[in-house]
Amino acid sequence: MDGSNALGEFLRARRAMVGPEDVGLPGGGLRRVPGLRREEVAMLAGISSDYYLRLEQGRDRNPSVQVLEAVARVLRLDADATAHLVGLAQERPTGGVHRTRQVPAGLLQLIDGWPRNPAYVQNRYYDCLAANALATALTPIFRPGVNLLRAVFLDPAERELRRDWEDLTSEAVAALRSEAGADVEDPRLRDLVGDLSLRSERFRTLWARHEVRPRRGRVHHLTHPQVGELELRSHKLSVDGTDGLNLVVYHAEPGSRSAELLEILGSLGAPEGEWDQRPGAEERVEDP
Repeated sequence: MDGSNALGEFLRARRAMVGPEDVGLPGGGLRRVPGLRREEVAMLAGISSDYYLRLEQGRDRNPSVQVLEAVARVLRLDADATAHLVGLAQERPTGGVHRTRQVPAGLLQLIDGWPRNPAYVQNRYYDCLAANALATALTPIFRPGVNLLRAVFLDPAERELRRDWEDLTSEAVAALRSEAGADVEDPRLRDLVGDLSLRSERFRTLWARHEVRPRRGRVHHLTHPQVGELELRSHKLSVDGTDGLNLVVYHAEPGSRSAELLEILGSLGAPEGEWDQRPGAEERVEDP
Protein backbone atom coordinates (compact mmCIF):
# COMPACT_ATOMS: atom_id res chain seq x y z
CA MET A 1 0.00 0.00 0.00
CA ASP A 2 1.51 3.27 -1.11
CA GLY A 3 0.39 6.18 1.05
CA SER A 4 2.47 8.82 -0.74
CA ASN A 5 -0.58 10.15 -2.62
CA ALA A 6 -3.61 8.85 -0.78
CA LEU A 7 -5.79 11.71 -1.98
CA GLY A 8 -4.99 11.05 -5.64
CA GLU A 9 -5.48 7.29 -5.26
CA PHE A 10 -8.91 7.85 -3.74
CA LEU A 11 -9.99 10.32 -6.44
CA ARG A 12 -8.86 8.05 -9.28
CA ALA A 13 -10.59 5.00 -7.82
CA ARG A 14 -13.89 6.77 -7.19
CA ARG A 15 -13.79 8.59 -10.57
CA ALA A 16 -13.62 5.18 -12.26
CA MET A 17 -16.85 4.15 -10.54
CA VAL A 18 -18.97 6.98 -12.02
CA GLY A 19 -20.13 6.79 -15.63
CA PRO A 20 -20.98 9.84 -17.76
CA GLU A 21 -24.65 8.82 -17.82
CA ASP A 22 -24.66 8.95 -13.99
CA VAL A 23 -24.01 12.71 -14.06
CA GLY A 24 -26.08 13.69 -17.07
CA LEU A 25 -23.33 13.58 -19.71
CA PRO A 26 -23.73 11.74 -23.03
CA GLY A 27 -22.21 8.28 -22.99
CA GLY A 28 -20.56 6.40 -25.79
CA GLY A 29 -17.32 7.19 -27.53
CA LEU A 30 -13.94 5.61 -26.97
CA ARG A 31 -12.78 5.66 -23.36
CA ARG A 32 -9.44 4.14 -22.46
CA VAL A 33 -10.43 3.69 -18.81
CA PRO A 34 -13.81 3.27 -17.10
CA GLY A 35 -15.60 6.17 -15.47
CA LEU A 36 -15.42 9.91 -15.93
CA ARG A 37 -12.54 11.73 -17.55
CA ARG A 38 -10.59 14.22 -15.43
CA GLU A 39 -11.80 17.16 -17.50
CA GLU A 40 -15.40 16.06 -17.00
CA VAL A 41 -14.99 15.99 -13.23
CA ALA A 42 -13.33 19.41 -13.32
CA MET A 43 -16.08 20.91 -15.50
CA LEU A 44 -18.89 19.60 -13.30
CA ALA A 45 -17.10 20.67 -10.11
CA GLY A 46 -16.49 24.18 -11.44
CA ILE A 47 -12.69 24.06 -11.31
CA SER A 48 -10.02 24.05 -13.99
CA SER A 49 -8.83 20.80 -15.54
CA ASP A 50 -5.24 21.68 -14.60
CA TYR A 51 -6.18 22.17 -10.96
CA TYR A 52 -8.00 18.85 -10.80
CA LEU A 53 -5.01 17.15 -12.43
CA ARG A 54 -2.77 18.62 -9.72
CA LEU A 55 -5.10 17.15 -7.09
CA GLU A 56 -4.88 13.65 -8.54
CA GLN A 57 -1.13 13.87 -9.01
CA GLY A 58 -0.60 15.01 -5.44
CA ARG A 59 0.84 18.38 -6.44
CA ASP A 60 -1.78 20.31 -4.48
CA ARG A 61 -2.15 18.86 -1.00
CA ASN A 62 -4.21 21.67 0.56
CA PRO A 63 -7.40 22.16 -1.47
CA SER A 64 -10.27 24.01 0.17
CA VAL A 65 -13.16 22.12 1.71
CA GLN A 66 -15.49 23.82 -0.78
CA VAL A 67 -13.52 22.42 -3.73
CA LEU A 68 -13.46 18.94 -2.22
CA GLU A 69 -17.19 19.01 -1.52
CA ALA A 70 -17.83 20.06 -5.12
CA VAL A 71 -15.72 17.15 -6.38
CA ALA A 72 -17.49 14.82 -3.94
CA ARG A 73 -20.87 15.77 -5.41
CA VAL A 74 -19.64 14.98 -8.91
CA LEU A 75 -18.27 11.63 -7.76
CA ARG A 76 -21.57 10.88 -6.00
CA LEU A 77 -19.92 10.36 -2.63
CA ASP A 78 -22.09 9.94 0.42
CA ALA A 79 -21.49 11.82 3.67
CA ASP A 80 -19.01 9.26 5.02
CA ALA A 81 -16.94 9.16 1.83
CA THR A 82 -17.00 12.96 1.59
CA ALA A 83 -15.68 13.27 5.14
CA HIS A 84 -12.98 10.74 4.27
CA LEU A 85 -12.00 12.78 1.19
CA VAL A 86 -11.73 15.97 3.24
CA GLY A 87 -9.67 14.14 5.86
CA LEU A 88 -7.20 12.89 3.27
CA ALA A 89 -6.42 16.48 2.30
CA GLN A 90 -5.80 17.69 5.85
CA GLU A 91 -2.44 17.71 7.58
CA ARG A 92 -2.19 15.09 10.30
CA PRO A 93 -1.22 16.27 13.79
CA THR A 94 2.24 15.24 14.95
CA GLY A 95 1.25 14.74 18.57
CA GLY A 96 -1.79 13.96 20.66
CA VAL A 97 -3.16 12.80 23.96
CA HIS A 98 -1.72 9.52 25.16
CA ARG A 99 -4.38 6.82 25.36
CA THR A 100 -4.22 3.29 26.64
CA ARG A 101 -4.15 0.34 24.26
CA GLN A 102 -5.22 -2.12 26.95
CA VAL A 103 -8.77 -3.23 27.59
CA PRO A 104 -9.97 -1.58 30.82
CA ALA A 105 -10.48 -4.09 33.64
CA GLY A 106 -14.02 -2.85 34.21
CA LEU A 107 -14.94 -3.55 30.61
CA LEU A 108 -13.62 -7.13 30.91
CA GLN A 109 -15.79 -7.65 33.99
CA LEU A 110 -18.77 -6.19 32.15
CA ILE A 111 -18.66 -8.48 29.11
CA ASP A 112 -17.87 -11.54 31.22
CA GLY A 113 -21.11 -10.87 33.08
CA TRP A 114 -23.23 -11.08 29.91
CA PRO A 115 -24.42 -14.71 29.62
CA ARG A 116 -26.80 -14.01 26.72
CA ASN A 117 -24.79 -11.52 24.65
CA PRO A 118 -21.68 -12.49 22.70
CA ALA A 119 -19.23 -9.59 23.05
CA TYR A 120 -15.63 -8.87 22.20
CA VAL A 121 -13.18 -5.96 22.09
CA GLN A 122 -11.08 -5.15 19.02
CA ASN A 123 -8.57 -2.48 18.07
CA ARG A 124 -8.43 -0.45 14.86
CA TYR A 125 -6.51 -3.26 13.12
CA TYR A 126 -9.26 -5.83 13.87
CA ASP A 127 -7.16 -7.62 16.48
CA CYS A 128 -9.38 -9.32 19.03
CA LEU A 129 -8.16 -8.26 22.49
CA ALA A 130 -10.87 -9.76 24.70
CA ALA A 131 -14.03 -11.84 24.32
CA ASN A 132 -16.58 -13.45 26.59
CA ALA A 133 -17.37 -17.16 26.58
CA LEU A 134 -20.49 -16.89 24.44
CA ALA A 135 -18.62 -14.97 21.73
CA THR A 136 -16.00 -17.72 21.57
CA ALA A 137 -18.74 -20.33 21.43
CA LEU A 138 -20.25 -18.46 18.48
CA THR A 139 -16.96 -18.68 16.58
CA PRO A 140 -13.47 -19.53 17.85
CA ILE A 141 -11.97 -16.52 16.06
CA PHE A 142 -13.50 -14.38 18.81
CA ARG A 143 -10.66 -14.81 21.28
CA PRO A 144 -7.59 -12.79 22.22
CA GLY A 145 -4.72 -13.13 19.76
CA VAL A 146 -6.71 -13.54 16.54
CA ASN A 147 -6.79 -10.94 13.79
CA LEU A 148 -10.45 -10.98 12.82
CA LEU A 149 -9.97 -9.53 9.36
CA ARG A 150 -7.43 -12.18 8.40
CA ALA A 151 -9.62 -14.92 9.83
CA VAL A 152 -12.79 -13.83 8.03
CA PHE A 153 -11.01 -13.61 4.66
CA LEU A 154 -8.72 -16.64 4.97
CA ASP A 155 -10.49 -19.20 7.17
CA PRO A 156 -12.80 -21.46 5.10
CA ALA A 157 -14.83 -22.28 8.21
CA GLU A 158 -15.71 -18.60 8.62
CA ARG A 159 -17.08 -18.49 5.09
CA GLU A 160 -19.21 -21.55 5.86
CA LEU A 161 -20.43 -19.98 9.09
CA ARG A 162 -21.48 -16.68 7.51
CA ARG A 163 -24.27 -16.87 4.95
CA ASP A 164 -23.73 -13.16 4.32
CA TRP A 165 -19.95 -13.48 3.83
CA GLU A 166 -19.94 -11.39 0.64
CA ASP A 167 -21.70 -8.46 2.30
CA LEU A 168 -19.67 -8.79 5.50
CA THR A 169 -16.31 -8.71 3.76
CA SER A 170 -17.32 -5.72 1.64
CA GLU A 171 -18.45 -3.82 4.74
CA ALA A 172 -15.33 -4.81 6.68
CA VAL A 173 -12.93 -3.41 4.06
CA ALA A 174 -14.93 -0.20 3.74
CA ALA A 175 -14.86 0.11 7.53
CA LEU A 176 -11.10 -0.44 7.58
CA ARG A 177 -10.72 2.42 5.09
CA SER A 178 -12.85 4.56 7.35
CA GLU A 179 -10.84 3.62 10.46
CA ALA A 180 -7.55 4.34 8.68
CA GLY A 181 -8.62 7.75 7.42
CA ALA A 182 -5.61 9.71 6.25
CA ASP A 183 -3.20 7.61 8.32
CA VAL A 184 -2.41 5.26 5.44
CA GLU A 185 1.30 5.19 6.27
CA ASP A 186 0.70 3.44 9.59
CA PRO A 187 3.12 0.46 9.47
CA ARG A 188 0.66 -1.97 11.12
CA LEU A 189 -2.05 -1.03 8.67
CA ARG A 190 0.35 -1.22 5.72
CA ASP A 191 1.48 -4.70 6.76
CA LEU A 192 -2.08 -5.92 7.27
CA VAL A 193 -3.25 -4.61 3.90
CA GLY A 194 -0.17 -5.94 2.13
CA ASP A 195 -0.53 -9.41 3.64
CA LEU A 196 -4.22 -9.71 2.84
CA SER A 197 -3.73 -8.31 -0.67
CA LEU A 198 -1.27 -11.13 -1.37
CA ARG A 199 -3.34 -13.88 0.21
CA SER A 200 -6.90 -12.93 -0.76
CA GLU A 201 -8.09 -11.87 -4.21
CA ARG A 202 -11.40 -10.81 -2.66
CA PHE A 203 -9.65 -8.42 -0.27
CA ARG A 204 -7.40 -7.05 -3.01
CA THR A 205 -10.41 -6.25 -5.21
CA LEU A 206 -12.36 -4.60 -2.41
CA TRP A 207 -9.43 -2.51 -1.18
CA ALA A 208 -8.83 -1.14 -4.69
CA ARG A 209 -12.39 0.23 -4.78
CA HIS A 210 -11.63 2.80 -2.03
CA GLU A 211 -15.12 2.52 -0.59
CA VAL A 212 -15.58 4.12 2.84
CA ARG A 213 -18.31 3.07 5.24
CA PRO A 214 -17.96 3.26 9.04
CA ARG A 215 -19.03 0.06 10.77
CA ARG A 216 -22.25 0.55 12.64
CA GLY A 217 -24.93 -1.98 13.44
CA ARG A 218 -25.72 -4.90 11.14
CA VAL A 219 -27.65 -8.17 11.10
CA HIS A 220 -25.52 -11.32 10.81
CA HIS A 221 -26.89 -14.44 9.13
CA LEU A 222 -25.03 -17.44 10.52
CA THR A 223 -25.20 -21.21 10.13
CA HIS A 224 -23.58 -22.54 13.30
CA PRO A 225 -22.32 -26.15 13.22
CA GLN A 226 -23.88 -26.88 16.64
CA VAL A 227 -27.21 -25.05 16.72
CA GLY A 228 -28.03 -24.21 13.11
CA GLU A 229 -29.25 -20.94 11.62
CA LEU A 230 -29.01 -17.74 13.66
CA GLU A 231 -29.86 -14.13 12.96
CA LEU A 232 -28.01 -11.81 15.32
CA ARG A 233 -27.68 -8.04 15.35
CA SER A 234 -24.35 -6.48 16.29
CA HIS A 235 -23.50 -3.00 17.52
CA LYS A 236 -20.05 -1.44 17.59
CA LEU A 237 -19.31 1.03 20.40
CA SER A 238 -16.14 3.07 20.81
CA VAL A 239 -14.37 2.77 24.18
CA ASP A 240 -13.56 6.20 25.57
CA GLY A 241 -10.02 6.91 26.74
CA THR A 242 -8.42 4.20 24.61
CA ASP A 243 -6.44 4.16 21.37
CA GLY A 244 -9.27 3.26 19.02
CA LEU A 245 -10.67 0.27 20.92
CA ASN A 246 -14.22 -0.82 20.10
CA LEU A 247 -16.69 -3.03 21.91
CA VAL A 248 -18.80 -5.24 19.62
CA VAL A 249 -21.96 -6.74 21.11
CA TYR A 250 -24.34 -9.27 19.53
CA HIS A 251 -27.95 -9.87 20.48
CA ALA A 252 -30.95 -11.80 19.21
CA GLU A 253 -34.50 -10.54 18.96
CA PRO A 254 -36.14 -11.27 22.33
CA GLY A 255 -38.38 -14.33 22.18
CA SER A 256 -37.08 -15.36 18.76
CA ARG A 257 -35.79 -18.75 17.70
CA SER A 258 -32.32 -17.22 17.46
CA ALA A 259 -32.53 -16.12 21.10
CA GLU A 260 -33.44 -19.67 22.08
CA LEU A 261 -30.58 -21.13 20.05
CA LEU A 262 -28.13 -18.60 21.47
CA GLU A 263 -29.07 -19.71 24.97
CA ILE A 264 -28.55 -23.34 23.98
CA LEU A 265 -25.17 -22.46 22.49
CA GLY A 266 -24.15 -20.81 25.74
CA SER A 267 -24.87 -24.01 27.62
CA LEU A 268 -22.83 -26.07 25.15
CA GLY A 269 -19.68 -23.93 24.88
CA ALA A 270 -17.04 -24.25 22.16
CA PRO A 271 -15.99 -27.82 21.28
CA GLU A 272 -12.68 -28.68 22.90
CA GLY A 273 -9.74 -28.49 20.51
CA GLU A 274 -11.65 -26.54 17.85
CA TRP A 275 -9.37 -23.52 18.19
CA ASP A 276 -6.34 -25.45 16.99
CA GLN A 277 -8.10 -26.98 13.98
CA ARG A 278 -9.04 -23.82 12.13
CA PRO A 279 -6.69 -21.78 9.91
CA GLY A 280 -7.69 -18.51 11.55
CA ALA A 281 -6.57 -19.75 14.95
CA GLU A 282 -2.88 -19.22 14.35
CA GLU A 283 -3.20 -15.51 13.59
CA ARG A 284 -1.71 -13.61 16.53
CA VAL A 285 -1.76 -9.98 17.51
CA GLU A 286 1.56 -8.28 16.83
CA ASP A 287 3.24 -6.22 19.51
CA PRO A 288 2.20 -2.55 19.28
